[in-house]
Amino acid sequence: MWSTATPSVAPLKVEMPALSPTMEEGTIVKWLKKEGEEVAAGDALCEIETDKAVVTMESSDDGVLAKILMEEGSRGVPLGTLIALMVEEGEDWKQVEVPPPTAPPAAPAAAVAASVAPPLRLSPAARNILDTHGLDPRLATPTGPRGLITKEDALNLLKGTPSSGAAVPVAAPTAPAAPPAYTPAPAGPPPAPGLRPNIPPLSIPGKPGAPGTFTDLPASNIRRIIAQRLTESKTTIPHAYASVDCDMEAVMKLRKDLAKEQVKVSVNDFVIKAAAVTLKEMPEVNVTWSGDGPLALDSIHISIAVATEKGLITPIIRDAADMGVQEISATAKALAQRARDGKLKPEEYQGGSFSISNLGMFGISGFSAVINPPQACILAVGGSRAELRPSADQQTLRTQQLMTVTLSSDGRLVDDALASRFLEKLRANLEKPQRMALV
Repeated sequence: MWSTATPSVAPLKVEMPALSPTMEEGTIVKWLKKEGEEVAAGDALCEIETDKAVVTMESSDDGVLAKILMEEGSRGVPLGTLIALMVEEGEDWKQVEVPPPTAPPAAPAAAVAASVAPPLRLSPAARNILDTHGLDPRLATPTGPRGLITKEDALNLLKGTPSSGAAVPVAAPTAPAAPPAYTPAPAGPPPAPGLRPNIPPLSIPGKPGAPGTFTDLPASNIRRIIAQRLTESKTTIPHAYASVDCDMEAVMKLRKDLAKEQVKVSVNDFVIKAAAVTLKEMPEVNVTWSGDGPLALDSIHISIAVATEKGLITPIIRDAADMGVQEISATAKALAQRARDGKLKPEEYQGGSFSISNLGMFGISGFSAVINPPQACILAVGGSRAELRPSADQQTLRTQQLMTVTLSSDGRLVDDALASRFLEKLRANLEKPQRMALV
């Protein structure tokens, strides 16, 4: 007999790409092509949230998108994971051969428990669940990053535990086997040692939380990477801080003069220009740290902190020392808008040499920022304020428009004396902006 089965079509694999140097996993935000739709090399396939921004992934082949394997909203997809299949033009995309899923063999429960070396890492939610129900955390199978036992891991262990209670209770023997519903207790002595407060371990979606409950909020890739990098920075970089007040009267006057000529620039544009010029005058500050020691940088690229709904990102104004204030202003506005829209390209936020964070527009007078590794410094800029200060002859008082800037510097690269000289020269450039090439 003749076979009527249609042969399967060998696919072109589409895998999760590395869209930034530090990317380890990504989230599928949106598919821009549908199954059965023709795709040309260079066409936008989907939007992926990396550790830095939402980036458009382009196709590297011509063909037809045959099968989407990772739907929109798929989170924590590791690099190299198969996310879609394509077929060549002219082939039947509906007959694409879907490779079988590859999964590591399940390990025995005892082996899994033994593989978790102390001390165990538990999320707050997991710890609360395990403690409340008297479960041994070593019996849980961790699925979180670097062996973290998550809330879901604890719930899975709870579901698989017999009601007879195979786990050893952590409460005193006189404690009830199952805690009753929470009711406000009258004021009195604290609970006996070894007994936990009678508070429900989990919050219920859609219902107001009782005292002591909480809800886990999912973190985006960007938020998680920001948390990791901030922790890395504060724990591995010896931060040193120095502050100075700058008289912004000359900058304010120059802004008004430029506004009369229909040139609108911000105070932050002048700060960016002043920082770049100061770095050019003091190249020993324009350095970065590598594993073997300091590296002198040939270019001056200023990273500006921009707050977005998904977290903080630092687009870069390249060769800022060679730009005029008006060009800096136009570049900064365009980068900030693309950052908020999630449309930054990787080259627009990678490779900065010095960072600036300005919170003056929020009424903040001064603050200290965390260094953005591997950079050596970040400048925190507060808002300007009017203060009475003695005049040069110390005989009268005059009003000054003062702005506090704080330099956070890597003590391995920029010591206190060098940081002080940098701030002194930066203040001179801001208080006499005509020293800088502003056009």
